[in-house]
Amino acid sequence: MPLTADIFWIVCPLAFLAGFVDSIAGGGGLISLPAYYVAKLPPALAAGTNKLAAAMGTSLATVNYGLAKKIDYQVGLFATTGALVCSALGAETLKRLPMDTVRWVVLVCIPVAAVFTLRGGQSKGIAITWGRARQRCLAVIIGCVIGFYDGLVGPGTGTFLILLFMYAFGHEAVMASGTAKIVNLASNVSALASLLSTGDVLILLGLPAGLCSMAGAFLGSRLTIRKGAQTIRIVMFLVLCLLLVKVLADMR
Repeated sequence: MPLTADIFWIVCPLAFLAGFVDSIAGGGGLISLPAYYVAKLPPALAAGTNKLAAAMGTSLATVNYGLAKKIDYQVGLFATTGALVCSALGAETLKRLPMDTVRWVVLVCIPVAAVFTLRGGQSKGIAITWGRARQRCLAVIIGCVIGFYDGLVGPGTGTFLILLFMYAFGHEAVMASGTAKIVNLASNVSALASLLSTGDVLILLGLPAGLCSMAGAFLGSRLTIRKGAQTIRIVMFLVLCLLLVKVLADMR
């Protein structure tokens, strides 16, 4: 499709904002994907172009968290394994389930996540006293569950990962956010590879949008590393509210 200046003016600023939000608390897709729809991209092309930009932003955020030693690789890499396997299963399930069923599942999840977000404080972690093998199994299970959710629903994946890492492994909020980025990055790259193979990526738009996403991700991750848990909890709650509004609007 032909690219005009208007398309870049719509997509790039929102890609920057999405990268900023996603690097802090997940949920960037709630901002960036609608931007591609407003720019009149077909759904498959919008999804593929969004994945390219999101993968670029998430990769930079991951580097920032890694340099700050805010990634638990023992947990993150095992969760990534589960997510890569089950995200495809979630996508296949999506083809067979009525969309109203999917939306009701999300509506149940959002209030629960919001309660945990508002509780604040440092969780002791249900698995903190477990042996290494059991912790790794739990990480794989979390990756499977959230990977399935990512394939089935998508928006809010990073936010739910952060919450689960906090309450399962006792991660403080910044460590949970950094660890979630590994799983998000793997999921984005996997989906991007699939969409590239079918030609559903508008590279000439995705690359500049990706640079804007990287700029937002750089600022967001640096802010989070400096300011800590309170920033994450505020943004997470806003993301959950935005997700709730989106799901309710889709059900009308």
